[in-house]
Amino acid sequence: HGKRAEAIVKGMLQHSRSSSGVKEPTDINSLCDEYLRLSYHGLRAKDKSLSAGQAGFNATMKTDFDESIGNINIIPQDIGRVILNLINNAFYAAPLTPEGGGKDPNYKHEPTVWVSTKEVADKILISVKDNGPGIPQKILDKIFQPFFTTKPTGQGTGLGLSLSYDIVK
Repeated sequence: HGKRAEAIVKGMLQHSRSSSGVKEPTDINSLCDEYLRLSYHGLRAKDKSLSAGQAGFNATMKTDFDESIGNINIIPQDIGRVILNLINNAFYAAPLTPEGGGKDPNYKHEPTVWVSTKEVADKILISVKDNGPGIPQKILDKIFQPFFTTKPTGQGTGLGLSLSYDIVK
């Protein structure tokens, strides 16, 4: 309970802090790639389901970066946190079997996370996608609320998407 309380307090502090960061030219493709790998290797290191030396968490990572974007002016720490939250959520959901996947005896679920960038008009679209079960319609309107989580107790504080929403807004 102490660890959960600590995570919640840290999340609340991050939520309430006002960004004092300065916008700087940043390669958004490199930033996305860096956080994709950071998230993946972090989850592999945390996987305690198997004994030491055995491969645990595994997923396929796919990227499609628009190389014509170049550097954009952002606060890399803030946008990096948003990207990391989205990717962590995708890696959490990807190993979960999609609805209907278990009905076909020949079906073999291969967890996959896609990260892409694309310039659309005068904006940059960063897309993070997974092949997990998706978000049920009945909770879709709650996912950006602080402390809302679908993860088991101790695995999530429910602040990631809320914080990300505030940063992007």
